[in-house]
Amino acid sequence: MTLKDQITDDMKTAMRAKDSERLGTIRLLLSAVKQKEVDERVVLDDIAVVAIVDKLIKQRKDSITAFTQANRMDLADKEAAELKVLEAYLPQRLSADEVAAEVRAIVAELGAELGRAVGPGDMGKVMGAVKTRLAGKAEMGQVSAAVKAALAG
Repeated sequence: MTLKDQITDDMKTAMRAKDSERLGTIRLLLSAVKQKEVDERVVLDDIAVVAIVDKLIKQRKDSITAFTQANRMDLADKEAAELKVLEAYLPQRLSADEVAAEVRAIVAELGAELGRAVGPGDMGKVMGAVKTRLAGKAEMGQVSAAVKAALAG
């Protein structure tokens, strides 16, 4: 069963259970998936769906921060509830140590390909390689910090 099928089944379950908050979040996610499919005229695979979930989670985290600063805890709580529903669709994330190890391995591979030491000027090349390998497995903010640390040291 694909992730998209699972999300559709969860929507049906939320409808039957009359769980309006969960249903609203799942519908929002399915809407984003379908919009991407229509825009690009493709059927999305699980990796692309995870990327959409990641994007929606980042939006929720940013909103929670903004609402908390504005002292709107009612809205922050609503966003936190949506965040919890969305996080259920992410695969198991790598730990910080695992991310750092993957980044070091990629930096070593790129260094071997280029025939020289990889430095801070190669951040774009490293991030491109890391994004393809760790897509959906780690938060990109954490990955970026690990890449900077690996290139600095």
